[in-house]
Amino acid sequence: MKQLWSAAEIAAWPKGGDGFVEAFAKGLAVMSAFEGAAGGLTMAEAARRTGLTRAGARRMLHTLVALGLARQDPTGRFALTSRVLRLGYSYLSSLDIAERARPVVEALSAATNETVAVSVLDGGEVTFVARADVARILRNRLSVGSRLPAFCTSMGRVLLTQLAPEALRALLAGAERPAYTPQTLTGVDEIAAEIARVKAQGWALVSEELEPGACGIAAPIRDAQGHVVAALNLSTNLARTSRAALEGDLLAKLLEAAEGLSASAG
Repeated sequence: MKQLWSAAEIAAWPKGGDGFVEAFAKGLAVMSAFEGAAGGLTMAEAARRTGLTRAGARRMLHTLVALGLARQDPTGRFALTSRVLRLGYSYLSSLDIAERARPVVEALSAATNETVAVSVLDGGEVTFVARADVARILRNRLSVGSRLPAFCTSMGRVLLTQLAPEALRALLAGAERPAYTPQTLTGVDEIAAEIARVKAQGWALVSEELEPGACGIAAPIRDAQGHVVAALNLSTNLARTSRAALEGDLLAKLLEAAEGLSASAG
């Protein structure tokens, strides 16, 4: 999973002024640089990932330490602390759909014995805001806050139906679209056509485009005005669940749950 902003994007940020606090932005950039850095970062690594000078990275890192958002070990490496999670929780607690969806997600997962999640669109990715896993020996490592590409997932294709055609094509053209498997759709035209089909039928099924054997179905969650604000997803493995079952009883249960969440928005 890549960090939120690349060094090139950070370098292109505007200079500080009344509408942009450069120091604050650099602090956020340093925090985002820890993504995927399981062993923490040295000062030099933080500088390289953000494009900041070593002195600039040092000031930001020590500010994070002073705020309790990061710590420094005896070797000089820095790591974020669990206090950072409170920033993410501030978002989740302000997101009405996450609170409303939690019991629905858990109930649907229990009724189907499958993994169920709710996500929202974030640029070219989907972000999980609620999730219920099943008690199996092997589980994937996705959780609330995890992100997946939108173009090749059932949740993403449902969420992308909210965009106007020209905005959708612009987003797809500017996003990375790697072929994760031989089944992955990567062309802008074919993805746009598939999303138009999803919009017309009201749900999406994506099979083995992100990972071999993995299959997911998703339905839209709408606000009181009928706009798509989130997606409800059920994911499974084709080794244990047939496509016919997905398009039958499981889809019916998913659509009923999504419609219930949409109705509760009013």
